Amino acid sequence: MNPLLQDIRHTPLLWLLVFVPVVFLAAKFRPEAQTLLFVLSVLAIVPLTVLLSHATESVAAKIGDALGGLLNATLGNLAELIIALTALRAGQYMLVKASIAGPIVTNTLFILGTSFLLGGLRHHEQEYNRVSARMQASLLFIATVALLIPSAVSQADSAAQVAFTHKLSLGLAVVLIVTYGLSMLFSLKTHRQLFASTAHTEAAEQPWPMSLALATLAGATALVAVVSDIFVESVQKAAEAFGMSPAFVGFIIVALVGGASAMPTAFSGARRNRLDLSVGIALGSASQIALFVAPALVFLSYFIGPAPMDLQFWPGAVVMILISTLVTSLVTNTGRSAWFTGVLLLTVYLIFAMTLYLLPPRVH
Repeated sequence: MNPLLQDIRHTPLLWLLVFVPVVFLAAKFRPEAQTLLFVLSVLAIVPLTVLLSHATESVAAKIGDALGGLLNATLGNLAELIIALTALRAGQYMLVKASIAGPIVTNTLFILGTSFLLGGLRHHEQEYNRVSARMQASLLFIATVALLIPSAVSQADSAAQVAFTHKLSLGLAVVLIVTYGLSMLFSLKTHRQLFASTAHTEAAEQPWPMSLALATLAGATALVAVVSDIFVESVQKAAEAFGMSPAFVGFIIVALVGGASAMPTAFSGARRNRLDLSVGIALGSASQIALFVAPALVFLSYFIGPAPMDLQFWPGAVVMILISTLVTSLVTNTGRSAWFTGVLLLTVYLIFAMTLYLLPPRVH
């Protein structure tokens, strides 16, 4: 247990674990205080995602690169997936779709932009693997096309149109997951030499013992699931109290909370001139959500949702994902970055956040 306590002692974000029992007590004794429960659940989910990240990295370090990459791919966005599953079961499909689109935008603009900014302020100019960045950007563009098509061809609300959209979404989900699997085979197996870091990597931290990592993984996952129930139940009332739409909550709040575990690693990597690590975290996480989490939720909606979910997003979400993907493709085209590159990405992210907060989209 010593490695876990050591990490808690030296990781300020893990100090927020104190809010985990607090949110449970508040849910029991003050169930009507929805705004308070929303704030407490956010504060509780953040350190739990950090724990998930530490445990996943430790398990991945023990089982080798190929299986470790697969584990990171499936568990790297576990917090967002659990929140989305909870909202899916509750039938809050606007929140589910926003929690898919939001992390894509947040990873490509906020996390990548902040990494470029922090790294550029410390180092005049930085380099990273251009091939890897362009591949991830290409995957995101393919996913954006898959999200754009159902919205583009759906013009009516008739029963036949709804059935067509569901069938199309199911087919697109299969295509996206197959593409995702092939991309992992390409980058981890057949052409792994193309994705080597451009910088010398530092020695990795000592991983936890396997038993501790697996126990933490199981415990943190269970706690995230329970806290996510409280979060989803309180989000609607809290959003009204704060003047936020469900889309803003999913796009901004859920995405930032779910990405809290990746941010310290991405930001510190950029500061230490390990920009390949930062770019890999930001774009890799975004492509995981677009090509794995989103289609997985479509499949799962047939079993746990009140009705099947499709991939027809409201137009604003598709436009924002498309713009994020195009901007990312442009700024990563050279394999070099400076601090002002980060400013450009963060400016686009701020424009999106302001738009969502001030002009919420209509719920169909």
